[in-house]
Amino acid sequence: MKSRLASLAMIVSAGLVGTAASAQEKADAASVDERPPFTQSIGAGGRPVGASWSRSPVYAQHGMAATAHPLASQIAVDILKQGGSAVDAVIAANAALGLMEPTGNGMGGDLFAIVWDPKTQKLYGINGSGRSPMGRSLAMMQKAVGKGGTIPPFGHLPVTVPGTVDAWFDLHDRFGKLPMADILAPTIEYAENGHPVSPVIAYYYSANLARFEQVESTIGEFANARATWFANGPPKAGDIFRNPDLANTLRIIAKGGRDAFYAGPIARTIDAYMKRIGGDLRYEDFAAHDSEWVAPACVDYRGTQLCELPPNSQGFAALQMANILKNVDLAQYERGSPQVLHYITEAKRLAFEDLARFYADPAFTDFPAARLLSDEYGRQRFALIDPDRATPEFGPGEDVLEGEGDTTYLTVADKDGMMVSLIQSNYRGMGSGLVPDGLGFMLQDRGELYSLDPAHPNAYAPGKRPFQTIIPAFMMRDGKPWISFGLMGGGMQPQGHVQVMINLVDYGMNLQEAGDAARLSHDGGRQPTDDLAGTGADLLGVLSVEPGISSDTVAALGAMGHKVKVDGTGVIFGGYQAIMRDPETGVYSGATEMRKDGLAIGY
Repeated sequence: MKSRLASLAMIVSAGLVGTAASAQEKADAASVDERPPFTQSIGAGGRPVGASWSRSPVYAQHGMAATAHPLASQIAVDILKQGGSAVDAVIAANAALGLMEPTGNGMGGDLFAIVWDPKTQKLYGINGSGRSPMGRSLAMMQKAVGKGGTIPPFGHLPVTVPGTVDAWFDLHDRFGKLPMADILAPTIEYAENGHPVSPVIAYYYSANLARFEQVESTIGEFANARATWFANGPPKAGDIFRNPDLANTLRIIAKGGRDAFYAGPIARTIDAYMKRIGGDLRYEDFAAHDSEWVAPACVDYRGTQLCELPPNSQGFAALQMANILKNVDLAQYERGSPQVLHYITEAKRLAFEDLARFYADPAFTDFPAARLLSDEYGRQRFALIDPDRATPEFGPGEDVLEGEGDTTYLTVADKDGMMVSLIQSNYRGMGSGLVPDGLGFMLQDRGELYSLDPAHPNAYAPGKRPFQTIIPAFMMRDGKPWISFGLMGGGMQPQGHVQVMINLVDYGMNLQEAGDAARLSHDGGRQPTDDLAGTGADLLGVLSVEPGISSDTVAALGAMGHKVKVDGTGVIFGGYQAIMRDPETGVYSGATEMRKDGLAIGY
């Protein structure tokens, strides 16, 4: 095992440092020529323990928070110290991230979470995703997008009911300890008085504004968004950012509860705004919304159990990948070898063919979960992998999404052993581009992910939840909670979960190394937004790898038939947070990574 880790350190060290430099360059909007020359070539420094390209996990005894922003992590730990539960703290941090990282999440989006409850010794899942407007039919949507068109990512057509706030209150009702007013108070203060913008988030602000300005004529109303975030251009790293409208919205929720959002002034404001811009979302859609408690499913992988949430999320794709990959001993190969990357990529392609064919709102379709998650089916799918060549085309199982997605993942654990894995997003970029009057948050564009094929399980329908990319994860070992973790970013998420699992289980990395190690991201194949035939899909797809993957491996993968691209931006490879619990001592270790601005903090 030591030899494998040493080899991996040699493979990825320079590449991982290069990735961090590239992200920082873009965040600061500086050209290569303006930066010190060493940022282009310097490798990782030395370490007395562990891989040279990583850093130590954070250890603490009483509580831990890992989020994509240091201030949000600090807020979570402060809530824990006040006697709040892990659920209280994760809600506080999520609210803060909606202010501090609106490029990845906000109250206008959806939420999924997994909670380990030490009292009942059970995992609980919540599906906090919203539904399409009841006033728009499939025929109306098809007419709106035009013949052969697809649902656009901006404007009112992809907007669905935001589910986040309702999920907050459902989680709080079951597992909370502190009043919601206390939980939201830190974010209200930061929204009113300001916080400094961090570097990676500044990069995403700039990228979002550039994209919005390219399509501004299709959004329908962008003045509110511009006034909220971009009045003086995109916020830069170190700028003090305020959002008084969001502070006021949070005060309304803190006082009036979830009904203030779904059956009160906020719902009525959004209703009036949608009528003004010609959208379909109505007060009645908000009043009818409710989150759903769901049961996580787990599959065994070499003595550990990976746990995910069912559709309409894509979580089961990670479980399908695990069931396929446990049929080969990956540890016989070096972690950065072409064999390992090939098997991971082909398993992903196989799982995502089923995802494109079967994953949808289970209230509208029968989902063959038992078959898709069975060991037998995993063996059958593994048998389709040629160990030496990329298969040009896979199809879904006979008997039984890609694209970017800007998301935030966070996890919190408390002194009693409760662990929460939570993910929240507006989907593409900051969302639809639409900010209801005076509310300070953007509405999601999750409805882009419906199919317009009426025969598809994921076909658009009124009051239906779209296919969802966002997924929290959890791992168990010997019947006990082990790791609460996630990895954000569209179709990267299931394949990212599996890569982290492989790093931990097959290669013995610590929690921090498992996230810092260079990743792959495969994009392509049939999509849940396609017609059932997957017409026009790039069935082989593109395999992107980070610069930490050796040039020899890249060349070998190309010779095996993969279309390989080296991407040093870090953007498409997601963002990881994790908390691990020692089952004997109860001590937590936490990890974040350099692809985001985040921090793990404990006490």
